[in-house]
Amino acid sequence: MSAIGAVSSCFCLHPGVWLLKPGMQKMSSFGLHTAARCAAKDYYEVLVLGGGAGGIAMSARMKRKVGAANVAVVEPSKTHYYQPLWTLVGGGAKQLAASARPMGSVMPKGVEWIKSQVTALDPDKNCVWLENDTKVSYKYLIIALGISLHYEKIKGLPEGFNHPKIGSNYSVQTVEKTWKALQDFKEGNAIFTFPNTPVKCAGAPQKIMYLSDAYLRKTGKRSKANIMFNTALGVIFGVKKYADALLEVIKERNLAVNYKCNLIEVRADKQEAVFENLDKPGVTEVYQYEMLHVTPPMGPPAVLINSPVSDESGWVDVDKETLQHKKYPNVFGIGDCTNLPTSRTAAAVAAQSGVLDKTISLVMKNELPVKKYDGYTSCPLVTGYNKVILAEFDYNAQPLETFPIDQSKERATMYLMKADMMPLLYWNALLKGYWGGPAPVRKLMHLGLK
Repeated sequence: MSAIGAVSSCFCLHPGVWLLKPGMQKMSSFGLHTAARCAAKDYYEVLVLGGGAGGIAMSARMKRKVGAANVAVVEPSKTHYYQPLWTLVGGGAKQLAASARPMGSVMPKGVEWIKSQVTALDPDKNCVWLENDTKVSYKYLIIALGISLHYEKIKGLPEGFNHPKIGSNYSVQTVEKTWKALQDFKEGNAIFTFPNTPVKCAGAPQKIMYLSDAYLRKTGKRSKANIMFNTALGVIFGVKKYADALLEVIKERNLAVNYKCNLIEVRADKQEAVFENLDKPGVTEVYQYEMLHVTPPMGPPAVLINSPVSDESGWVDVDKETLQHKKYPNVFGIGDCTNLPTSRTAAAVAAQSGVLDKTISLVMKNELPVKKYDGYTSCPLVTGYNKVILAEFDYNAQPLETFPIDQSKERATMYLMKADMMPLLYWNALLKGYWGGPAPVRKLMHLGLK
């Protein structure tokens, strides 16, 4: 994996087997399969898989397009989380409760919420299978199943989280343990990891390092701490402009970075972490830790692995500009579960939702999609309790910035946006299908309008 691929790559399902039967109808490049309409609630004009940011945003948009009664969302979780806030929860700047709302409260009114789990997808028959062998058919399918966390791929986890001194901002069960480990820090190594897989919010593993540094300075413990970032990547960040800025922060604050260093085992009873040198396979090094923040290996949801909608790696195989499936024209993907070669963040989902809305509108009219997604994503790199470097970039890892300022500089205004403004925008605009990313603002800025 290239460094930029991993950085560009801010929910786990049961395995399922897809169904193939003889006599499958073939499609033209833009012709749709037709399926017999099933009994009430067994068929929807638009079926959305997943109740995360992408799924809820698109269900709200589809409700306005085809009517609430014709849209359903398949999602087993009872709670919806604004996960970008967990960086600040792990650093003690926000409460976990602020990131959570009942799933029913964010589900668009009138849209059917199917409280179940997808077990198989059969796009050749325009249907999916749920738990208890329930079949649901559709005219259009939007896949927004997110990404799966795999703590179990690290020896000693997840059971190691039962011990103190270890946490992870990537799980609701472990994010508060990060803050506890930071508060309890006395002296020794504080280690922050990045795995050898794609991840969501690729800046988050180092954001908590900067917050921890700031907290230890504030509490007078920094001189007793050896803070290190052990990353499987070969660079600190995949976009040079922001990587250069981060390296300056790292140098200024005396933080250590170990590249090509992948966490493979945690011996929580001994407070030991074992890392493999990716440049020398099989060569390992054991680090004693006083605090350990784990970013888990991640991958596509199990139901997508070996599915007809997925590529060889298990990610939903969509056109990177239109988000339409490459083989099935009535199937679309959004967010972390897709193979779009950009960062997996909520900001990317916002930009994708606007493009996908336009794509589906044209497909419904049997017209070619014309709106193109440029790979826009954003990563507010928190470097302190009042500092953020706002990274925004495209598919080519080139800065694609909203504001007429140098966004590689640490700014308090960007921190306020990250901590206070973005959650409001998320709950009140993105999830309601009214926000398609900052492109209109960026255009106004470039025109000199404020």
